[in-house]
Amino acid sequence: MTCEIKSEVSLDLDECLQRLYKGQLLSETIIEQLCFKLKELLIQDSNLIHLASPITLVGDIHGQFFDLLEIFKIGGYPPDTNYLFLGDYVDRGYHSIETISLLIVLKLKYPSRVTLIRGNHESRQITTNYGFYTECATKYGQQSKVWKLFTDLFDFFPLAASIDGSLFCVHGGLSPNVQSIDSILVIDRFKEIPHDGPMADLVWSDPDIELLNFRISSRGAGYQFGINVVNKFLHLNGFERIYRAHQLCNEGYQVFWRGKVNTVWSAPNYCYRCGNKASILEITENLDANPKGFKFNVFDASPDSEKEFTQIENGLGSIDYDELSGDYDDDDNFGWQNVATGAPMNRIMKKAPYVEYFM
Repeated sequence: MTCEIKSEVSLDLDECLQRLYKGQLLSETIIEQLCFKLKELLIQDSNLIHLASPITLVGDIHGQFFDLLEIFKIGGYPPDTNYLFLGDYVDRGYHSIETISLLIVLKLKYPSRVTLIRGNHESRQITTNYGFYTECATKYGQQSKVWKLFTDLFDFFPLAASIDGSLFCVHGGLSPNVQSIDSILVIDRFKEIPHDGPMADLVWSDPDIELLNFRISSRGAGYQFGINVVNKFLHLNGFERIYRAHQLCNEGYQVFWRGKVNTVWSAPNYCYRCGNKASILEITENLDANPKGFKFNVFDASPDSEKEFTQIENGLGSIDYDELSGDYDDDDNFGWQNVATGAPMNRIMKKAPYVEYFM
């Protein structure tokens, strides 16, 4: 079942939200219009978005749609809660399309309440290799342009955010080419993520407690950076802390150098097999006024996510979604229908790929 609209001019965002919360796919026509509308909105944004508390930070989601719904159950649904999503919305999980579609509509519906920045997986090259391209072709057909619509949109996502002028938020980390915020502001972000340079470093780099300065990353892109780099960046730009995602944390989050750098990871049981916890970071007050005004809210995988994966792993060809915790109709196939042909799809998609833990 797809969300249809009455006019090429007006999108019914409420109807789209209603269907997306049920996990239903939107039509290619609607996705095209949604992406166009969001481009119009995002093109006005700077590379660095200025935000204010209270706000909740969300790390990598990686297509784990049921766990995204769990985040909203725990942290509150927009617009009641302000959200900053730190990137990596797609790849790895079974429901990247449903995940990114929902976030796009939420951003359009509540533009001042939902902020999306770019991760290293918001990339044509990476999504070709780690699942999103295949999912688009499987659910919409080989001739569809859905993958291109989404990946073209990714070029418009901002690269970083600041909160209350004291917290720097980015997907990956720091760069030897970015000493000050001014260096971020002049990046041409409206393109595919390059293999190197400041834009690549912001989405690929990682902290390393054994380092003082920079070292080329073992990932093959970006850098590992140490405490001297962190101290210099914070001092020059007037920040107190750095918040980022990008790395799996078994406990859902990780704190470096007494909180100067913090990792938020929001994909529990990553790839449905790592067994890790996840977290969201709830900033309730300006941390300059109250340094204790934040909390890592740790959670486990959604029961629906666990149940779906168990049934797929066990080779069951039909998943009864009425048995999940949501209230779903017989028509709600959670995307398990080829939108191009209308034909039901085999629900046994390929198993979770070999885990490269820090990709």
